[in-house]
Amino acid sequence: MIINGRKVGPDNPPYIVAEMSANHNGSIENAFRIIDKAKAAGAHAIKIQTYRPDTITIDCKHEDFMISEGLWKGRSLYDLYDWAHTPWDWHEPLFQYAKEADITIFSTPFDASAVDLLEELSAPAYKIASFELTDLNLIECVANTKKPMIMSTGMANLAEISDAVEIAQKSGCSQLALLHCVSSYPAPVKDCNLRVIADLAEKFGVVVGLSDHSVENAVAISSVAMGASIIEKHFTLDRHGGGPDDSFSLEPIDLQMLVESSATAWEALGGVSYNQQESEKPNLKFRRSLYFVENLKAGEVISSAHVRSIRPGFGLDPKNLDNIIGCVAAHDIEVGTAVSWEHIIKTDC
Repeated sequence: MIINGRKVGPDNPPYIVAEMSANHNGSIENAFRIIDKAKAAGAHAIKIQTYRPDTITIDCKHEDFMISEGLWKGRSLYDLYDWAHTPWDWHEPLFQYAKEADITIFSTPFDASAVDLLEELSAPAYKIASFELTDLNLIECVANTKKPMIMSTGMANLAEISDAVEIAQKSGCSQLALLHCVSSYPAPVKDCNLRVIADLAEKFGVVVGLSDHSVENAVAISSVAMGASIIEKHFTLDRHGGGPDDSFSLEPIDLQMLVESSATAWEALGGVSYNQQESEKPNLKFRRSLYFVENLKAGEVISSAHVRSIRPGFGLDPKNLDNIIGCVAAHDIEVGTAVSWEHIIKTDC
């Protein structure tokens, strides 16, 4: 897939998305700083979320709408999203600021009105959140834009993922990515099951990656070995900033390390090759080979006392030892001479 002119897929280093989410903590100046820091850290994109509290839930204190555990225990859904949302009138200045900072910006819409707003801003791609993966009407709406779409799969079973992929592709999305995800905040490492990433690629034939909610970078970097071409991590100015998502987000130095380490991990994957690498060739001379370790006279029968497999590697391969024992020295040979066939008369061996 191509997002804002950049190729994203297994033939390219991982595409790193810094998720701002609610980490602006109600300040557009913080949002601008997050964009700057993401760019400085080397992230390829900054992502926001586009909703209002009334487009994602209702203002109700019924038990169903109250959060009973986790980071946001005691809040109603409406209160949480009122606290966390990115005001719609921020979107245009944020998109403009990111453009001037030369970093891609796109968003996660949560309803059709959000898609309309983002289309007005020429969003280059869209993200479907894990919690919305079963909202097939929303996926259809986003797919109708014909833009690249990234879908997180947290909490979804295989049938639900299949339904989402089917509706996306039927509705016009030709550039689709699936991000393995554990929708827990933070996500326990033991639940991450990174082998799912390779299985998603095999089952659906799309670009794959990881939306990672674990606290550190180890899981995200490891995902590259499983084929992750996109890595999304929540990003904040200060993990102790007190915002809704700060505690499980990366700080600037962490994001920079993720960008660098994931690129290194991707480079290390290389391809399947059993040929000597160019960097190895200077060391070939230090392999073991056959050397004469005793002086011999011409015509003397060569015994195991005369020849050993030692370093360096200028003599015959050690596999030839049995073929040499019992042969005759062709001429006088000094200790420390690399064994070659020119030293040996084979008629009697």
